[in-house]
Amino acid sequence: MAERAGIDPTIPPSGTGCVECEQAGGWWVHLRRCTQCGHIGCCDTSPAQHATAHFHATGHPVITSFEPGEDWFWDFPTESGFLGPALVDAQAHPEEQTVPGPAERVPADWRDHIHE
Repeated sequence: MAERAGIDPTIPPSGTGCVECEQAGGWWVHLRRCTQCGHIGCCDTSPAQHATAHFHATGHPVITSFEPGEDWFWDFPTESGFLGPALVDAQAHPEEQTVPGPAERVPADWRDHIHE
C-alpha cells in the first residue's frame, strides 16, 4: 500500500476515550482516531463532534474508527473512505467500554442530544 499523507502508523492513540469529553466530563457515541497524532475524538453523531473539530483545528486530514471490529479510514479533504495501513495498538477502545459512553456520564435521554 502506498504511503498516504496524514497517516503515521507508529503513533499510538491518546487514550481510550475522547480527549475533550474526558476533560469536560462529557460523553460520546462513537470514537475516532487521528492517524497523524493519535488524538481520540468523538464522532459526528456525538453531541460535541470533537474528531471533526480536531481536523478543523489542526488540519490533520485522516481519521480511523476507534470502535472494536471496525477498520475504515476517512479522508476529510476528499470526503472519502478507504482501507488504510495497520496502526500501532490499540486499534479500538476496550471491548467493555460502553457505547455510548462512559456509562456513568450518559444521560437517560441521550438520544435527544445526538446528531443524526
